[in-house]
Amino acid sequence: MSAATTPAERQSVRDVRESGRTSVIVIGGGINGISTFRDLAMQGVDVLLVERGDFASGATAASSHMIHGGIRYLENGEFRLVKESVQERNGLLKIAPHYVKPLQTTIPIYSTFSGIFAAPLRFLTHKQGKPQERGAFLIKVGLTLYDTFSRDGGNVPRHRFHGRKKSLEQLPHLDHDIKYTATYYDASVHDPERLALDVLRDGEAAHEGAHALNYIEAVGLDAEGLRLRDRETGSEFHVQSDVVVNASGPWTDLTNDAMGTETAFMGGTKGSHIVLDHPELLEATGGREIFFEHSDGRIVLIYPLKGRVLVGTTDLEADPREPARCTEEEVQYFFDLIAHVFPKIAVERSQIVYRYSGIRPLPHHDDTAPGFVSRDYRIERREDAGRPAVFSLVGGKWTTFRALGENLTDHVLGELGRQRVVNTAGVRIGGGNGYPKTPRRKLEWLRDNVGDDERGRVLFTRYGTRAADVAAFISEADDSPVVGDALSSRELEWMVAHEKVQHVADVIFRRTSLAFTGDVDAQVVRAIAEALAPLLSWDAATVDAEIEDTATQLREAHGVDVAERGTVTV
Repeated sequence: MSAATTPAERQSVRDVRESGRTSVIVIGGGINGISTFRDLAMQGVDVLLVERGDFASGATAASSHMIHGGIRYLENGEFRLVKESVQERNGLLKIAPHYVKPLQTTIPIYSTFSGIFAAPLRFLTHKQGKPQERGAFLIKVGLTLYDTFSRDGGNVPRHRFHGRKKSLEQLPHLDHDIKYTATYYDASVHDPERLALDVLRDGEAAHEGAHALNYIEAVGLDAEGLRLRDRETGSEFHVQSDVVVNASGPWTDLTNDAMGTETAFMGGTKGSHIVLDHPELLEATGGREIFFEHSDGRIVLIYPLKGRVLVGTTDLEADPREPARCTEEEVQYFFDLIAHVFPKIAVERSQIVYRYSGIRPLPHHDDTAPGFVSRDYRIERREDAGRPAVFSLVGGKWTTFRALGENLTDHVLGELGRQRVVNTAGVRIGGGNGYPKTPRRKLEWLRDNVGDDERGRVLFTRYGTRAADVAAFISEADDSPVVGDALSSRELEWMVAHEKVQHVADVIFRRTSLAFTGDVDAQVVRAIAEALAPLLSWDAATVDAEIEDTATQLREAHGVDVAERGTVTV
């Protein structure tokens, strides 16, 4: 808690505390917990979701911004997961078009037959062995198989292979030592935290008995129910339920321990990324993701996003009890891989505008190499006398959140003796409803709903078609800029009223892209804090504490020192 004075209890928390009863409690406000929450709400089940931090602030916020089928999983033999992943990817392009976009992906290739003996051994043993680059033959086989999963009735283009000459015509900044490139299609999600929030709001709207609370921590489970602590006030209370779902990702074992059960389900690995403000590198990508295997056997990516270049990722052993941080060694690793693919493009640390790191919610994997740990998921059930049944989610990935939520919901419905009444497949998410499909329709929608100026385009990108509701709310009272065209006072009021904003960090990290794109300085942090103050009843001391807390998070977790950063023009 960053506030200098203890805040009053939120009305939403008070309502839940006074009720003291629901059918299901979901612990964990990441995308998989949120997806389960929405699915249960759509079945008419009374459900409470609690998150110890802000929604989508853990592993969900540390993703590579990818919605992908997982071509690498083919080498692990995880054909079920690949099939489900590409189906869900194709589905998200349709039900969440405001956030999920097609992404052309190119693999630079340096040899023809490399790896053809090592690959079968990796497939059989799941041991990394000596890193060996995959050549054109193996990549061709993999992409051909991937096409059979990905076609979706012919809507997804097949992969293409090009030799050096054609490849360099299309991407002239690539290393001239390449022999081939292979290009296929996956998808990106430009605002994963906002997509998660959209799913959450759909869940709350689906059923009056569905409630979601951030900054509420599960600290015990006994005969009185699940004991919860309000991290804003420090108060504790019990809520009884028939079922508890532990969807706390990499922290699943720690959550079970807090509830009195020792488990060893999880074995997550750390993945880090950097974001570069580098126009030359941005141009060099040609609007594509560059996806390849580095010399150490890790899969890495370079791709354009929000006018910046995202570079990732690492795959290192991690302790969920410790905060994940992108280290200087990892930054140097990213610079080395950029030099490997684009050898004539210089990159400097001063061009890093943001860095982040998170822990993947992977299952315990003993001596299996991190890159070969399954990205699939499973559900563990436990019930102790006098306590509700507890389902623990082990694993899971961004792309399959809808299917995973459906699977977990079916387990819960079985426990409750209830039947599914609504299928979530094909159900559009939030601002994807009525989303314009062509540039002309988009322009018409902007003109009719939010205006086709820069402010209107910002709202449309941030909310999809929900921007119409936001714009209507803004127009009902006096509005003033807080951060140029990027954020206004009435929009902040909307975020507090409808998106449960509690802190400045909620705004700059998850409700907007200001931190990600490097558009945060000390002036921006103070402007947001002062605009939030009357909305959240902060005094001057609380405003100062919020500013200090946000600056600390930026510096320690993301390598951004707002005291040294010059004034940002947004």
